[in-house]
Amino acid sequence: MIKPHNHGPALAAQIRNAKRAGNVDSFDIWWLGQSGFLIQWNKKCLLFDPYLSDSLTKKYDNTNKPHERISELVIEPHLLDCIDVVTSSHNHTDHLDAETLLPLFQANPNIQSVIPEANRNFVVDRLTCDVDFPIGLTDGEEKEIGDFTFYGVPAAHNEIERDAEGRCKFMGFVVRFGKFTVYHSGDTLWYKDMVKILKPFNIDVAFLPINGNDPARGVAGNLNCREAALLGKEIQARLVIPHHYDLFKFNTADVRGFEKEAKVCAQPYCILKLGEHTIFKHTTK
Repeated sequence: MIKPHNHGPALAAQIRNAKRAGNVDSFDIWWLGQSGFLIQWNKKCLLFDPYLSDSLTKKYDNTNKPHERISELVIEPHLLDCIDVVTSSHNHTDHLDAETLLPLFQANPNIQSVIPEANRNFVVDRLTCDVDFPIGLTDGEEKEIGDFTFYGVPAAHNEIERDAEGRCKFMGFVVRFGKFTVYHSGDTLWYKDMVKILKPFNIDVAFLPINGNDPARGVAGNLNCREAALLGKEIQARLVIPHHYDLFKFNTADVRGFEKEAKVCAQPYCILKLGEHTIFKHTTK
């Protein structure tokens, strides 16, 4: 089992201390495993797509699609008691997990939750929350949520799917705060006009999946190592941080492949260990 770089109460204390200190000229980033990233800026914490339980391992035990963990849990969700905003990019359990989100909501009574508007009924049912609690977005829509401004962009997992009203079921989020802009892809393949949509945002940090698209796995796919590096280059991201690997044995990738591809195309990158922290400071392109 892969052991986290930092975990549990020690990691929670590090996050709290960073939030107390705050900073407008930089922001903190932690990788919490799979697609989960925590950002702290100006004493506000934004948590992207956390999966902090063993719900999928239990669900698929003794089936033909076992979700065998290859890494230890980074942090129990109830320890994250300083979160202001949390996202779910789509309805798959590693991005919308009741065993993660319900303890998180209890620990953060004033938390706000951002979802694709198309998924509202599903989310409300899974989380047994009030129908008006989640904040919904679709592509091309912008909303200010506290100190963060969210822009909805499509995600293709494996296709761009829309509900009867044309709203995206799978999404990525571009988020602006202060002088910074980040992009969390959710789960996605490369699709037509993706670069055209993302490049104008002048993205500082892009969080991109690298586990690829193998139909033999029996699950929807993502960008692979080469595609993640090239997408970062095409949208001129200042930094790419890879995700969606080192959790489940059947659906992972070797991050060294991404490192190699990023070097080939001269795309700046940062590979975080589980629970590891980095600080992004703004530079001018």
